[in-house]
Amino acid sequence: MAKMWEGRFGKETDLLVNDFNSSIRFDCRLYEEDIKGSMAHAKMLGKQGIIEQKEADAILAGLADILSDIQEGKISFSLEYEDIHMNIEKLLTERIGDAGKRLHTARSRNDQVALDMRLYVKKEIDEIRELVFGFMEALCEKAKKNLDTVMPGYTHLQRAQPVTFAHYMMAYANMLKRDITRLTDCKERMDEMPLGSGALASTTHPIDRKMVAAELGFASVTDNSLDGVSDRDYCIELLSALSILMMHLSRLSEEIIAWCSWEFKFVELDDAYSTGSSIMPQKKNPDVCELIRGKTGRVYGSLTTLLTMLKGLPLAYNKDMQEDKEAVFDAIDTVKQCLEVFTPMFETMELLGENMKKAASRGFINATDCADYLAKKGVPFRDAYKITGSLVGECIQRGKTLEELTLEEFKEFSPIFEEDVYHAIDLMTCVSERKVLGGPAPQEVARQIQAIENFIKENQ
Repeated sequence: MAKMWEGRFGKETDLLVNDFNSSIRFDCRLYEEDIKGSMAHAKMLGKQGIIEQKEADAILAGLADILSDIQEGKISFSLEYEDIHMNIEKLLTERIGDAGKRLHTARSRNDQVALDMRLYVKKEIDEIRELVFGFMEALCEKAKKNLDTVMPGYTHLQRAQPVTFAHYMMAYANMLKRDITRLTDCKERMDEMPLGSGALASTTHPIDRKMVAAELGFASVTDNSLDGVSDRDYCIELLSALSILMMHLSRLSEEIIAWCSWEFKFVELDDAYSTGSSIMPQKKNPDVCELIRGKTGRVYGSLTTLLTMLKGLPLAYNKDMQEDKEAVFDAIDTVKQCLEVFTPMFETMELLGENMKKAASRGFINATDCADYLAKKGVPFRDAYKITGSLVGECIQRGKTLEELTLEEFKEFSPIFEEDVYHAIDLMTCVSERKVLGGPAPQEVARQIQAIENFIKENQ
């Protein structure tokens, strides 16, 4: 079968090379972007008089029909034509004749694929942003219902200080907020139209690049033709942002995996988002969270693929760059799939508040508040710290909590202690008195929730 670039060659391509060289198996998903880009290019060619207007009109009608047929599943792509660009051009030529051969005037597959990828990535960023916003909304809703649900906060995976479940979830909401800003920044930075760069040195035809950019919704055009066809920074930036997003999902997944265990038993996943064991009938496994944790490495791998592929390439286009697509496609698909299942799993997750409160009552997580109590009464904090540490040591020996000590036992360590110490070290007091901006006090967390909801409204 004849190649569209066969002129210089006197021998057919080896079948193994043909298969190895072909990208249609994966770049076929760019069909809509490719056709839209070609339609904008054809309009410009006609307007500029580079091709006759009747030829431009025939091209536009033919491309519209091809797009409709692809969407209806009436078209099968061929490996013989290597990629989505040549497949569509071949279909167009078969349908409208010689006019179809004029479509490729003043462009190369190099700037064509650069355009397709930018159009695709822009669209996918918007879809991922919406999924992240959806998860942020789920976090806010769960937090609103748990402003007073006390639980232990941890450092080194050791019980540290009391917080609330709402405060905990707002930490993740703020991580996702930064993920949104990274995705937004990436989209704004990549919003340049590369078509017109040609293979690397533009064209001698009087094209209007700004017209094509406006037609396709780009903010501007790329400023250098070499850079226009060889730039994949935006793909790396996207995969970096997606890797950080997956890291955040993985961290929360790890928390939920631990909280589901009998050792914690802070939450119970809905049966619809859990799996069982083939041999142990009592098991209820958090497989969704475990898969998200595992798939995080897959997205990291895609980022590494692009960084490694590009690091040694001279300007301008090289065939190595064909390897960008599978990595970008897989990372995008993985992130979207994870968000689509994580959000409903989280929404249906049951909180076991009494177990959280019980865990918070052990481990002396109100010890800092006991030291602060003494400091507020004039005891230097380092002395207050030492007194409280001695109290904790005594409690451990006696098998008591700080709240279970009598006032006389408190006074054995400092005469400063009075009856009001019990209020100061009550877990709810410990939480509610932390009214500092960013703290876990219910009214402060309510403000944090409102701030996230405002961010969603302003940026969605």
